[in-house]
Amino acid sequence: MLAIKSFRIKNFKLKKPVAKIKNVSLSFENNLILDKINIELNPGEIVGLLGPNGVGKSTIFNLLTGIIKPDNGEIIIEGNRVNEEPVYIRAKKYRIGYVPQNGGFFFDLTLLQNLQAVGEILIKNKNERENKINQLIFKFELDNSQNTKARFLSGGQKRKLVICMALMFNPKILLCDEIFAALDVLTIQMLSKLLLDLQRENPKMCIVICEHQARELLSIVDRALVLSNGKIIAEGSPNKILTDENARSKYFGNFSR
Repeated sequence: MLAIKSFRIKNFKLKKPVAKIKNVSLSFENNLILDKINIELNPGEIVGLLGPNGVGKSTIFNLLTGIIKPDNGEIIIEGNRVNEEPVYIRAKKYRIGYVPQNGGFFFDLTLLQNLQAVGEILIKNKNERENKINQLIFKFELDNSQNTKARFLSGGQKRKLVICMALMFNPKILLCDEIFAALDVLTIQMLSKLLLDLQRENPKMCIVICEHQARELLSIVDRALVLSNGKIIAEGSPNKILTDENARSKYFGNFSR
């Protein structure tokens, strides 16, 4: 059994979005990837981006982090247009944490050394830095692996490590790219529970997960968006998008939870 969410946040009318993708279009070599899409990300919610490989889910993350710029439209974070702001400024100024699908750590450093390397950049006070690292190691049950080189960690341990690295500076937005890819069911269940715990413990943080494995994603999100042919074809609660005719015909098919 996967972790199933016991509650979902439904109303954000009184909250100010932490980030917006506003009327954004993007092409690569004359191939249209995103076509005038609009997305709002609210504090405290878990948002899922669904769609087949190549539909533009990871591209949306790259736009938010500043790795690429849109051809048209605006990227707005905390009310500021950030189209021209580089990756390092955007990450630090707006506290954007990113968990990539692959890598994201130093292979020849131990798990502890990886966290220390990131911590030295983000947290200047030594005691505060060590306390944060110890808290994360304890929370993610990595005590027995902290002196193991990252290249020798299991798939689940590597994902835990990269999430910990992203959490080092208390992000307001946590972007998770294909976080469940190539993992067994028990590890997916463990990561799902960790994400739900993070939401409960950090009510101001927005967690965005891009996935093509619908069952796992829909178990934990408050709101999901389905992309197809460069557009958002469905948006809403998991139950809502599962009954959406466009989503069913272009992505879900005969999917059953």
